[in-house]
Amino acid sequence: MADKKDKISFKKSVEELEEINKWFSEDEIDLEEGLKKLKRGKELILTCQKILDEAETEFIDIKDK
Repeated sequence: MADKKDKISFKKSVEELEEINKWFSEDEIDLEEGLKKLKRGKELILTCQKILDEAETEFIDIKDK
């Protein structure tokens, strides 16, 4: 499992996703680079989902106490 310092934050994940989205808005894109960015985007989305799930669980735990 990755160390806490190696974990990317939710904010950084969203910022990187925004950069990927901006890249795809350009007139000319490179196919190979686009595929790499799609794969990275998928990783970032999964990371964001995991962070949100953990936050939701923590919120529910706090609310129930």
